[in-house]
Amino acid sequence: MNNNLEKKFYIVYFSSISNNTHRFILKVGCRSTRLPINFNEDPPIIEEPFILLTPTYAGGHGQTTGAVPKQVKKFLNIETNRNNCKAVIASGNTNFYDTYCIAGDIISKKLNIPYLYNFELLGTKQDVEKVIEIGNKFWEDNNF
Repeated sequence: MNNNLEKKFYIVYFSSISNNTHRFILKVGCRSTRLPINFNEDPPIIEEPFILLTPTYAGGHGQTTGAVPKQVKKFLNIETNRNNCKAVIASGNTNFYDTYCIAGDIISKKLNIPYLYNFELLGTKQDVEKVIEIGNKFWEDNNF
């Protein structure tokens, strides 16, 4: 993997105390901002375009309540953040069948933005490479 490839894109992400998403972002090595784990903390206001990366919390079998972490919802309830969110990437767990990575679908539809990619748990080497490739192409194609 050529992780020395220039990463032009910017990711805002949420990672719980499991740190799966955080470890994935460290492997990607792009510029990033982590949303607070503690719901009572104020989320940052991001005044530039970004790609949102979020885990999915859903129980499968059609249960989508709570699929988008409440910290991500709070962050996106800020108009500036919503307007600067240009695409979404989701992680999930295939054990949850039909709700695997559904947070990406939900956010994509709600904000009318592209759903670029999904991966399981903390991702593979190939997932890291793919996110770098897709992130750079998306950034270039949209002149961010």
